[in-house]
Amino acid sequence: MFDWRSKTTTVMLGILLALPLPVYASVQKDGVHITVLHTNDMHARVQNTDDEGKTIGLDWLAGAIWAQKEADEDTLALDAGDTFHGTTLINISRGSNMAMLMNLSGYDAMTPGNHDFNFGSQRLVELARMLNFPVLSANLLDKDQKQYIFRPYKSYEFNGVKVAVVGLTTPETAYKTNPLNVQEVSFTNPIDAAKSLVPKLRATHDVVIGLMHMGIDKSSVMTSEQIAKAVPGFDLVIDGHSHSVLPKGLKVGKTLICQTGWHGYALGRVELVVKDHKLRKVQASLLDREGVEKLAQKPDEGVAQALQEINLQVEKEKNTLVAESPRELSAERKLVRTGESELGNLTADAIRQASGADVALVNGGSLRHSLPQGQVTRGAVLDIFPFNNRVVTLVVDGKTLKSALELSVQHLPETYGGFLCVSGMSFTVDAKAPQGKRVSEVKVQGNPLVEEKNYTVATNDFILAGGDGYTMLKMKAAGDYGPVEDVFSNYLRTNGLQGIEVGRITMK
Repeated sequence: MFDWRSKTTTVMLGILLALPLPVYASVQKDGVHITVLHTNDMHARVQNTDDEGKTIGLDWLAGAIWAQKEADEDTLALDAGDTFHGTTLINISRGSNMAMLMNLSGYDAMTPGNHDFNFGSQRLVELARMLNFPVLSANLLDKDQKQYIFRPYKSYEFNGVKVAVVGLTTPETAYKTNPLNVQEVSFTNPIDAAKSLVPKLRATHDVVIGLMHMGIDKSSVMTSEQIAKAVPGFDLVIDGHSHSVLPKGLKVGKTLICQTGWHGYALGRVELVVKDHKLRKVQASLLDREGVEKLAQKPDEGVAQALQEINLQVEKEKNTLVAESPRELSAERKLVRTGESELGNLTADAIRQASGADVALVNGGSLRHSLPQGQVTRGAVLDIFPFNNRVVTLVVDGKTLKSALELSVQHLPETYGGFLCVSGMSFTVDAKAPQGKRVSEVKVQGNPLVEEKNYTVATNDFILAGGDGYTMLKMKAAGDYGPVEDVFSNYLRTNGLQGIEVGRITMK
């Protein structure tokens, strides 16, 4: 990896010297105007070519942030997490490339999302130290719950208006990253954490903002809506995790919850007006590509230059040809998290063959990008499997295997990253039946499942560690067969797409 520190300093100094003095336009007759710009769930999508061009690009987002700050210094730029991991461009540096890019982009604070722990909690602490702005989380503590890992909040002042930003991280992180990644930390109840802080901050601040990676998915154990109802002291919540598009925000009591969707498709903007130390107005909007470009006028030169140099590092690895595919296999979120998919079946077949297991289980949340039609490069495979997972085997009895299948479908029809595609087995699902009694007609290699019989199961080490709530599968691995992306590449090259058509899971 390049040493970016001296380059970053030089670029930033050049930017600052080139900027004209800010225009202090925020104090108006109706009060002090404060602008909050925000992103969430970028998952390391930083180029305008990411996601088939749907991603705006961090160079343009940074251009918009700096342009807004140049026009009015009463501006906050916040990120709601799931930022440091997700594409080869960032993963190859274990997140440090993203830290450098965010420093260049003008952010003022972020909160960690579950996937920000994908390189481990110690690495996240290292990444936080690289940033020139704070990581905030009031419910992330050491494993003994004696001290914060990051600061719980930060105060800002804009023309006499005091603003507190409180960070909160979803407790689902304990199993929505590899549980081995978070052994040294603990996640306390975010409502309890907020209740202990917010009343004190309300007494000394004019505005209290929650910077949360919590989400509004009904399947989540805790949502930002629940927190807003339980802790009404938040004026504004900048949220993430559920990838929700909220063009004008979601009002819960007096709290406005805002999210931009995901992957940098939009930049969130919230206008706050405070007069006589009282919040008079909160108005949210989303800037699409056209809106971002209009605000920015041009992409940020520092970010654009850094992206160019990072690309040179990874170009050779990403362009290595792995195999060919006659058609595209979708990894669309709703598809792979609510039902059987061809990409899930292909992955399950690959890890079952490599391991020689009786059956294979692949969680839909592990499939992060579609398999392209035509030439499949190393980079394309790494985009599908960005989590550095390994293929492992375990031995369980039929009763345990059936309980895993029940967990897989318990949230239907809601999306769930733990929804399992299978190989070597089939079963029927009745989504209208009570949870725990939805799975029937389970067969292993054509024979009825025997609850007392032991079966060898291939999966990834995320599931083996109890990820996505699969605590019944948390045990010592019986075997390790290498990185998922390598196993998948070898299988695709040898077998193609034979036999991956859906039909293993029957939905009533």
